[in-house]
Amino acid sequence: MFLSRISALACGAAFSATASFADGHLTPVVFGTNWLAQAEHGGFYQSVADGTYAACGLDVEIISGGPQVNNRALMLAGRIDFHMGGDMLQAFNAVKEGIPVVSVAAIFQKHPQVILAHPGEAESWEDLKDLTLLIGDNGFTSYYQWMIAEHGFTVEQREPYTFNPAPFIADTQKGMQGYLSSEPYAVEKESGIKPNVFLIADAGYSSYATTIETMADTIANEPEKVECFVDASLTGWYNYLYGDSAAADELIKAANPDMTQDKIDFAKQMMIDEGIVDSGEALETGIGSMSDAVIGDFYEKMVASGVLDEGLDWQSAYTLDFTNKSVGKDIKP
Repeated sequence: MFLSRISALACGAAFSATASFADGHLTPVVFGTNWLAQAEHGGFYQSVADGTYAACGLDVEIISGGPQVNNRALMLAGRIDFHMGGDMLQAFNAVKEGIPVVSVAAIFQKHPQVILAHPGEAESWEDLKDLTLLIGDNGFTSYYQWMIAEHGFTVEQREPYTFNPAPFIADTQKGMQGYLSSEPYAVEKESGIKPNVFLIADAGYSSYATTIETMADTIANEPEKVECFVDASLTGWYNYLYGDSAAADELIKAANPDMTQDKIDFAKQMMIDEGIVDSGEALETGIGSMSDAVIGDFYEKMVASGVLDEGLDWQSAYTLDFTNKSVGKDIKP
């Protein structure tokens, strides 16, 4: 067991974990997230805070994403080593564009996209068809096309969502897109309305989300680094969900001054209650698990919805070589 000295230093929205080993060497790694620091990134910050990355031999720096930041482009340019992907549709589009990005683990077994409705106006997924739905442009071209093809929603009932909940709050005949751990809490806090929340994953939208991506060359040339980063990240997620996450939460709040502990606590509880991270295959083969069956099912749904063309080499979008090993599972109570 290595003895380590851990320091977490803030520099803008970046954090680094360092340690001193007997051989005195750590491999520098930069991980870029896809949005501002939040509880949904907690496992990564956990492994910085408690030295799990350092114990694996990595000096990990986390760089936050955000509205004006494209960390994925930085990875393509060779400036960062790993990136937090969105869902598998993003990975499929990389294949379509000939970009050699590979998903190596999937932190979220369920996509956290939700549709909100006023209580009493929609008590089931089917009831949402009777409402006007506020859906953003990205959602309209992706999961809403699936909602149309598979569930009978219509183009006409959709109105553009401007990421302002006020129109939803003011009109009981409107539903609204959201993120499980964000908009439901914000709406209730702002208006006192506790909305009904419908997870699109529970209606069959089967994509993984919050993936770990890296370049194909990194996998080919530095597989040990990839394995170390994945294993330490998965361990961090078990520790974050089921252990003491206080130090990780402090790093999150330091990286994102708009983040508060009440928001973190709500998001963490939602991830646990809804099985966003630890459900499905993850219950058997550990957090981060992926399978050909689940990814193939999602690909077929996107083809049937007209979002993707048939014939894509979808299996080149990911590899199972670094996950499904139950790493960290023994930490779970």
